[in-house]
Amino acid sequence: MTVLYSFRRCPYAMRARMALAASGVAVRVREIILREKPAEILAASPKGTVPVLVLTDGRVIDESLDVMRWALSQNDPYGWLTADAEETACLIRQNDGPFKHALDRYKYPGRHKANAEEHRAAGMDILSGLAQRLVATGGQLIAPAPTLADIAIFPFVRQFAATDEAFWTASAPANLQAWLNGHTASERFAAIMAKFPRWQPGDVEPLLIAP
Repeated sequence: MTVLYSFRRCPYAMRARMALAASGVAVRVREIILREKPAEILAASPKGTVPVLVLTDGRVIDESLDVMRWALSQNDPYGWLTADAEETACLIRQNDGPFKHALDRYKYPGRHKANAEEHRAAGMDILSGLAQRLVATGGQLIAPAPTLADIAIFPFVRQFAATDEAFWTASAPANLQAWLNGHTASERFAAIMAKFPRWQPGDVEPLLIAP
C-alpha cells in the first residue's frame, strides 16, 4: 500500500494529508520525528523533509504540492482542482514565499535574529489581502467553495494565528478568522490530525482516515 512519511504538526504535511484524505486513496502513515529521521525516509528522499509519499510502484513524491496534485488526480470529489491554475499558483507562491518567510521570523525571532513585530506586520499585510479576496469570491480564496489554494494555505495561517492567539483574535479580519475556523473545525481536519505513535520499522502502520 502507498506509504506517507509525515509529521503531525508540519503545515506542509497537513496539506498533503488533507488532499490524500479527500481523495480517498488508501495510505498508511509513518509518523516520524524530524530531529531523529529514520533511515527509511532518507533512503526514499535524501533531503529528509516531510511529506514523502512512496507509491506502490516504488515512485517517490516528496514535495507537498506534488503530493496534493497526485492524490487529487486519482480522485477529486470536491473539485479542488477546478479553480484557475494560474490564480491558484500565484496564491500558493505568495504563501510559500513571502508569507512563510514572515511567519518563520514572527514565530521564531530568536532563531532568525529577527524583529517579531516587523514580520508579524508583514504577514498581516498578506493576510489582509486574503481577507479581501474572501469578500470578493463569496467565502473562499478563489470561489465560494474550497479549492486547492484554500487547502494548501490554511495550515500556515493556522500556525500564524497560534503564535499569539490574543493578537489574532483582536487584530485579524473577522472573515479571515471565520475562514480559518471553518477549515480547522472540519471533520476532515480532525481526522488528519489524529495522533499516531512514532513509527518504528516493524510497526503496524495506521491508515489515514478519509471522512
